[in-house]
Amino acid sequence: MAKYTLPDLPYAYDALQPYISKEIMTLHHKNHHQTYVTNLNAAEANLASLAGDDIKEKLKLQAALRFNGGGHINHSLFWKNLAPAQSPAARLAAGPLKDAINRDFGSLEAMIKEVNGATAALQGSGWGWLGLNTKSKKLEVVTTPNQDPLLSHAVIIGIDIWEHAYYLDYKNVKVNYLDAIWHVMNFQEAEARYKAAL
Repeated sequence: MAKYTLPDLPYAYDALQPYISKEIMTLHHKNHHQTYVTNLNAAEANLASLAGDDIKEKLKLQAALRFNGGGHINHSLFWKNLAPAQSPAARLAAGPLKDAINRDFGSLEAMIKEVNGATAALQGSGWGWLGLNTKSKKLEVVTTPNQDPLLSHAVIIGIDIWEHAYYLDYKNVKVNYLDAIWHVMNFQEAEARYKAAL
């Protein structure tokens, strides 16, 4: 059985400052994401060790698989979704994604406002997403609770709204974190995901 591993960050831990601190990035990646990976591997090993007819025990493990598997999937997407503010990737360039944002929201600013509003309104912990509805081919804003991955849409952008993603920098003012994260959004990655999903 293959083991899941913690992916490397595509930039240094301090590369997203001042918008996301080195301390948060280090804790978020090395501690939180690593915990999801460790627990996911443990849950899969426990599932593999169960006897074929032990359905009750298999069902008990589903919650651990969903939570930790989702945490691993979501964070693996999230790290690639970010880029240093001074890099070209942190600018939305002319192209298919910009055209789709203008078509479906009117402007980048309007899209950011809608994503931030829906994500800030999420009760408790979870994720805010810009996803592509693969049936209608429209960009839509979606939220998911806890570590549930986005399964209804193709992921274009994901924002972690768990307190561990922002509390050291922004305390309980998550709207300030949501405003700041767009300075370090990797629009080149988002564009590549959009093109791949079409």
